[in-house]
Amino acid sequence: MNGINPNRSFRRPLRPLTPEDYIAGILQRDRMILSRAITLIESTLPEHRALAEIVLEKCLPHAGKSLRIGITGTPGVGKSTFIETFGARCAMGENRLAVLAIDPSSRVSGGSILGDKTRMPHLSVHPNVFIRPSPAGDSLGGVARKTRETIVLCEAAGFNRILVETVGVGQSETAVREMTDFFLLLLLPGAGDDLQGIKRGIVEAADLVAVNKADGDREKAARQAQQFYKTALHYFPPKNSGWIPQVTTCSALSGMGLDTILEFILNYKTMTESNGFFEKQRGEQSAYWFKETIIETLHQRFYNHPSIQNHYQQIENQIVMGKVSPFAGAEDLLKAFFK
Repeated sequence: MNGINPNRSFRRPLRPLTPEDYIAGILQRDRMILSRAITLIESTLPEHRALAEIVLEKCLPHAGKSLRIGITGTPGVGKSTFIETFGARCAMGENRLAVLAIDPSSRVSGGSILGDKTRMPHLSVHPNVFIRPSPAGDSLGGVARKTRETIVLCEAAGFNRILVETVGVGQSETAVREMTDFFLLLLLPGAGDDLQGIKRGIVEAADLVAVNKADGDREKAARQAQQFYKTALHYFPPKNSGWIPQVTTCSALSGMGLDTILEFILNYKTMTESNGFFEKQRGEQSAYWFKETIIETLHQRFYNHPSIQNHYQQIENQIVMGKVSPFAGAEDLLKAFFK
C-alpha cells in the first residue's frame, strides 16, 4: 500500500468566481452558484463582503417578485412537518420555493430543524425547492441581515415563493416579520395554555393563526382553541393592511387544512396588492433593514477596532470593580474609536 486511502474521494478546489460569474449563474438558476453566493454573504472576510455587495447590487433589479411567508410557532408545534407538507403545496406547478431559517442560537443548540434536511426527506429532494439553513451566529442582527440578503439572491434565481422560518427565540420573530409579506403563527391545541409563553407582539403581528395537530383525539381541543384565539384576536387593534387576521385548524401530518392556509395567503396577497399596502410594506421593510445594517456594521467595526480590542477588557474590569462608571467607560471607548 502506498499510504493513500483508495476509498477517500478527493474534490478539486472550486475555482474563484468573478462577480459576473456569480450574477450569470444566479440568473441562470444554477443552484451550485447560488449556494456559493449565499456562502459569500455569510462570510465575515472583508474581501468576501465586498464581492457579496457587488453581487447583491446586480441581483437587486431581478428580485422582489416573490411572495415571502414568515412562519413561527411554539416549541413542539410541528414546524418541520408543517414545512415539509405545506412547502410541497407551495412548490406545485410552475412555482419554485426557497426555504430559509433564522436561528441565531444555532451555535449553542446544535442547529435549526433545517440544519438536518433528513427531517424533510421529500421536500429536500423536490426539484422546485431550495432549502438553506441559517448561518450560526451570536448576533440576531447579523443572521437576520444575511437571511434578508439571501432572499434577494433566491428571488433573482427565480424562486417566487420564500418561506422564512424562525427557530430561535426572543426577537427573531420580529426580524422575520420585517422581511416577509405574510406572517403565520402555528399554535398547539389547548386553548389558553399555548398563549402563556407567547409575547403579545408576536400574536399581534400574525396575519393567520393556525392550530396544528388538529387530528385524532386532539381535534376537539383544536376546535376549542380556534374559538379561543378568534376571541383573543378581537382585542388587538385593526391592521394597517386592512386584513382581518384569521384563525384556522390544520394537521401537518395528514395535510388537512393546508390548502386552506395557502388560499388565505394568496387572498391576502391579492387584497394588499389592490389596496397598495403590499408595496408600501416592502418599502418600509427596506428602510428598516437600511437602519439595521448601519447599526450592525457600526457594531462590528467598533468591536473589531484595534483600540477597542486593546482596552475593552481593562475598562470593563474597572467598571465591574466600581472604579469607573459605565457611562465614562463607554465615553472613553467611543473617543478611542472615533479618534
